[in-house]
Amino acid sequence: MKLNTLEDLFHHELKDLYSAENQLVKALPKMAKAATNPDLKAAFEEHLEQTKGHVERLDQIASQLEKKLTGHKCKAMEGLVEEGAELIGEDAEDSVRDAGLIGAAQRVEHYEIAGYGTARALATRLGHEDIAELLGQTLGEEKETDEKLTALAESAVNAVAEGAARTSE
Repeated sequence: MKLNTLEDLFHHELKDLYSAENQLVKALPKMAKAATNPDLKAAFEEHLEQTKGHVERLDQIASQLEKKLTGHKCKAMEGLVEEGAELIGEDAEDSVRDAGLIGAAQRVEHYEIAGYGTARALATRLGHEDIAELLGQTLGEEKETDEKLTALAESAVNAVAEGAARTSE
């Protein structure tokens, strides 16, 4: 895809987000299965449903723009998902793995926050106000998920993981 215009770049950003979200739809069930903390497991399951909604929103945007969002592989998300899969496969104390899963998930969220922020700014610049609003909704949800993960880490998961380390010494 040749990027000659800001509209081309916008389309490219949307394709990247579409690939990223679809990869995440496949990865989140594995993360939920690997999580032992019930609140973390529930957070991953909730975010899976939300992510499916993000894909639907992107499909709606593609329809409005009369563009296809398929045919692109987000290599960054591929790497983030692979890192999460490696963590799942590590020989780790359950609570320590849970703390690591939160970190892996937050890296994903931060990537998505950057992507949606960029796409929303481009949509606004290009006069796609309705699309910018849809992207802003998803951006807000990604930020909320990141905040929930931080709260879960700080309120429970990290303390349990720290305790596990002390008992194994």
